[in-house]
Amino acid sequence: MPKRKLDPLPSAAFQILLSLAEEDLHGYGIMRQVAEQTSGQMRLGPGTLYSSIQTLLEEKCIEEVDLREDAALGHERRRYYRLTSAGRKLARSEAERLGDLLRVARAKKIFRGDYV
Repeated sequence: MPKRKLDPLPSAAFQILLSLAEEDLHGYGIMRQVAEQTSGQMRLGPGTLYSSIQTLLEEKCIEEVDLREDAALGHERRRYYRLTSAGRKLARSEAERLGDLLRVARAKKIFRGDYV
């Protein structure tokens, strides 16, 4: 069986999936959402963003939705992306995997204090 491109899931791809969990976004919107949801800890550059989007499209984790005019840009059209059910399932699986790792780290007393 050939290895899937998203196994293991890169953190940039996971953040993109999370950014699309509540609404369809265009590339720049995804970049802003990822920066916001990570409190600025992750900033996706265009190369990482669009190569990750391409892989997620190929793996059918996201899909391109009909092009929409962006009123703020006049008649320019942007490509919008939507999370698919496979993408939601992959994001859920990754969140569970990370949760398991966090439980192990807590049990090993890696964290000090109550912040985690």
